[in-house]
Amino acid sequence: MAGNSGRRGAVRRGASKKGPSVGTGGHSRKALTGKGPTPKASERTGHPAARKAAAAQRRAASTGSAGSRSGGSRGGARRSGSTEYIAGRNSVVEALREQVPVKTVYVGTRIEHDGRVKEILKSAADQGIALLEVTKTDLDRMTDGALHQGVAAAVPAYEYAHPDDLLAIAAETGRAPLLVALDGVTDPRNLGAVIRSVAAFGGHGVIVPERRSAGMTAAAWKTSAGAAARIPVARATNLTRTLESLAAQGCFIAGLDAGGDFDLPGLEAATEPLVLVIGSEGKGLSRLVRETCDLVVSIPMTAGNESLNAGVAAGVALYEVARRRAE
Repeated sequence: MAGNSGRRGAVRRGASKKGPSVGTGGHSRKALTGKGPTPKASERTGHPAARKAAAAQRRAASTGSAGSRSGGSRGGARRSGSTEYIAGRNSVVEALREQVPVKTVYVGTRIEHDGRVKEILKSAADQGIALLEVTKTDLDRMTDGALHQGVAAAVPAYEYAHPDDLLAIAAETGRAPLLVALDGVTDPRNLGAVIRSVAAFGGHGVIVPERRSAGMTAAAWKTSAGAAARIPVARATNLTRTLESLAAQGCFIAGLDAGGDFDLPGLEAATEPLVLVIGSEGKGLSRLVRETCDLVVSIPMTAGNESLNAGVAAGVALYEVARRRAE
C-alpha cells in the first residue's frame, strides 16, 4: 500500500553507522582492471588442451634427459628432432666400426655381455664416446619400442647430399659414375639393401625423391649393415628434373622395369657414366620417369615368376654392371 513505509523490508537499512557508500568509480585500489586477451586453451589451467600440452612437455623432457644420458624399428636409426637412435647390437657395432659420428652409447642395466657388447664398450671408450647405463624403459622410449637388444646409440640426424655432389664424389675416384635412383620405393629396408649393394659393387651414391619415398630411417640403417656410413644418399626435390640434369652432364639414364624393352645383359652403356633408376615392386617406374630414361631394361626371369623387390633388383643389376666394367 502506498505510504506504507513501515512495512518490513520497505526501507533499506544502512550497512554501517556511516550509511550506504557510493561506488569507487574506478579510483580506488579495488578498481576493475582488464585481464587482457583470452589465453589459448593450452594455457588455461585445468583445460584438457593444457593437460595434454603439459603431458607432451613431460614426455619431451623425459626423452631429452634420456638423450643426454645415451643412443634404431627392429634396429637401425630413428630420428627425434635433431637426433637419431641406432638400436640393436649389430647396428651399433657397424656404426662404431664405420666411424659414424656417435654422440652417446646407451647400455641397458643387467645386460648380458656377449662379444658384440664387449666390442661396443671398447670401441666407444677408444673413440671417447660417452657411455651411459639406462633402464629398458628408457631404451624402449628412445627407440619407439624397437628391438634394441639392450643397446642403442645417439647420432646426429642424417645429412642428405645434393645429387650433383655424387658426380663430384665419383670424379675423385677416377671411375665412371655409377648411381642408383629410386622411384616410388617406400620401404626403408629396400633403401638399406640398395645402399649395401651400391657399396658392394662399386657404386657412388643413391638418389631418393624428397616426397613419397623411403628415407634414412631405422630400418634403412640396419639393412645397410654399415654401408650407409660410406655411401652418400642424396635427396631430389623433383626426380624427373634431377635425372634430366644428370643426363645433361653426360650420364646415361637406364630404367629398370619388368616391362623393359631390352634385357639387362644387353646394356652396352654399363661401362659409361650410368644412373640406374629402379621403380617400386608393384607399380614399377612412374610415367614421367620412364619417359626421361634413355633406355628401359628388365632382368630376364623364368616365365610366371613375380617381379623382384627393389633391393634384390638393384643387387642383380649392379652385379651385372660391375661384371661388364671388369671385362
